[in-house]
Amino acid sequence: ILPEGSNLAGVRHILLVLSGKGGVGKSTISTELALSLRHSGKKVGILDVDLCGPSIPRMFRVQDNDVHQCDSGWVPVFVDQDKSISLMSIGFLLEKPDDAVVWRGPKKNALIKQFVTDVAWGDLDFLIVDTPPGTSDEHISTVEALRPYKPLGAILVTTPQAVSVGDVRRELTFCKKTGLRVLGIVENMSGFVCPHCLASLSYDLLLLLFLLQECTNVFSKGGGEELAKHAGVPFLGCVPLDPQLSQSLEEGRDFIQEFPKSAAFPALAHIAQQILDGTSQRSS
Repeated sequence: ILPEGSNLAGVRHILLVLSGKGGVGKSTISTELALSLRHSGKKVGILDVDLCGPSIPRMFRVQDNDVHQCDSGWVPVFVDQDKSISLMSIGFLLEKPDDAVVWRGPKKNALIKQFVTDVAWGDLDFLIVDTPPGTSDEHISTVEALRPYKPLGAILVTTPQAVSVGDVRRELTFCKKTGLRVLGIVENMSGFVCPHCLASLSYDLLLLLFLLQECTNVFSKGGGEELAKHAGVPFLGCVPLDPQLSQSLEEGRDFIQEFPKSAAFPALAHIAQQILDGTSQRSS
């Protein structure tokens, strides 16, 4: 139960998306996880604390929206007519979208704390916190600011290469030192399946391909799964490189709704279902 009288009092579960390395797709996983949970009937918020690279507003095509004030603080931007996904990002506070955030640590940390306390989320099933790469000031500030609200845990994102896996290993150490539970590891950009080859397949055959991991390994394979086994944490799955996923993010479209026969769809749906199953078990 969250502290009463706060803007997070109506939030049931808080998830952090972390990685020790940039460019592994944390914002992509955060966005698609939010869409998957929304399609499961959940109300979701996204808090984008990547202050130097706020990309999620663009992924939802709401980068031109403004944030308004209410008695409780900032009102997040709703990305759909049903108001089932709400978003807060520094991208809404910049005068120009190309402005660089050239701030020292204390100013970044102060804004992160303000984001945690001063955004009027209302009632949410999930709040997904998209973080910048690394294990530095911003991460410590985020975890410490959220600690009173008992976050459910963190999802760690890696790509298959050893360099990326090594950085995520450091993120595991960060979670251990800060007492943040690891919900699991996602291996992103894990192989490639030609979308033209999938066009005529049924969903059942597509799911079978996903389970058999039948794809071309562009980088390498299995680093995330091996790391999960070594660390004794759940492995949530592999998300393949998918041109349709990239297209939906570029155009601000709902990938989960528009591309159910894509290679990445069953992988993302499987990750979201594991999160839902985990929260159901903890509630029972």
